[in-house]
Amino acid sequence: MRVLLAQAVQLYIILIILRAVISWFRINPVGQFFKIYLFIIQITEPVMKPARELLNRILPASPVDFSPILVILVLNFLRNILLGL
Repeated sequence: MRVLLAQAVQLYIILIILRAVISWFRINPVGQFFKIYLFIIQITEPVMKPARELLNRILPASPVDFSPILVILVLNFLRNILLGL
């Protein structure tokens, strides 16, 4: 059960990385890929939004969004706990 949860956390980390990388590019809002991107945003936003708000309090007016890095670090920590590392 712990291994399955750790794999789910790893998949979520991959989705966050995909979201960050895709955000660097212009996406056609009519294309099929845009729907996938919106799905990734919907899945990851419940975790990204609180991290973004926390970082905005710590680093106001920062031109770079560090929330994916913060979330990945926390999720990696959680995954390591689940795996007993």
